[in-house]
Amino acid sequence: MKLQTASRLAIYAVLELSADPERQLSAAEIGDKFDISTHHLSKVLHTLGRAGLVRSVRGAGGGYVFCGNAKRTTLLNVIELFETVGGGGGGDGGNAGAATAEGAALETVLREIDELTRATLNSVTLSTLHMLAAGAEKDN
Repeated sequence: MKLQTASRLAIYAVLELSADPERQLSAAEIGDKFDISTHHLSKVLHTLGRAGLVRSVRGAGGGYVFCGNAKRTTLLNVIELFETVGGGGGGDGGNAGAATAEGAALETVLREIDELTRATLNSVTLSTLHMLAAGAEKDN
């Protein structure tokens, strides 16, 4: 599965912020860690703020804090703020062969893949990703 850049940036940002919900970080600090554009990240953080996952802190030393629940917030919750997940099937959409039995069979398989993708993304929480990242860090 390929994610749009905004979805990846959002995942990195919420992971960094949710690692210590008491800590506030600027877009520049997050951007530096992941080597990403602060300008693009700021737009992503604004969307995350509208969704209630982060809150901006104004003033000297301001930045962003995580205000969601890392044990309940899933990858699907974050990704769907920026793109549609698993909506690729349905209708002939002008695809050659779509009106045939083979085309219908292919659509069935593609719908199943979409459903599995959604289910997987909906089962992986930010806490799960923190554990996976800690394991990967230990292995390096």
